Amino acid sequence: MLLLRRKFIFSAMFGASLAACQLVPPVPKDVHHQLIISVAAQNMRVMEDGQLLASYPVSTAKRGIGDAPDSYMTPGGRMEIAEKFGAGMPIGTVFKDRMPTGEVVAPDAPGRDPVVTRILWLRGLEERNRNAYPRFIYIHGTPQESLLGTPASYGCIRMRSADIVKVFDLVGIGAEVIVTE
Repeated sequence: MLLLRRKFIFSAMFGASLAACQLVPPVPKDVHHQLIISVAAQNMRVMEDGQLLASYPVSTAKRGIGDAPDSYMTPGGRMEIAEKFGAGMPIGTVFKDRMPTGEVVAPDAPGRDPVVTRILWLRGLEERNRNAYPRFIYIHGTPQESLLGTPASYGCIRMRSADIVKVFDLVGIGAEVIVTE
């Protein structure tokens, strides 16, 4: 009885910690896909093993290219997809701090401009874009679809909700993202 009691106490005290410490195999890096965003053309080309799969209109920052904190600019250069959020959520789902709020908005809904549908969080791979991740620079859906094709964002790369779903489902963590001027 004493042995069973000690085992129960040990499990209660350390069971959750031990479960959290279990090794999880790393997700293989997506080396097959590349997203090339042209600031000049306000579009994204989706590449797979060097072949063009699709091209989509986007909206980059209205203040241009840059990476300084609080600049409201889109970082240029080579980055990668660090994290993905929103799998399986309805189109138009509003996110706050990468969590769904429960609200769903239609394309071109009047009012504010929330992050919607899906989020691809970017990590800079060069000195000139090292702040992309801590600045919360994403590729994400926007309800302001009528502004796509023009610089209108506050630093992120905005896409039509239907388009970001396609890109989100295709690319994995580690896929290369290049923002060109």
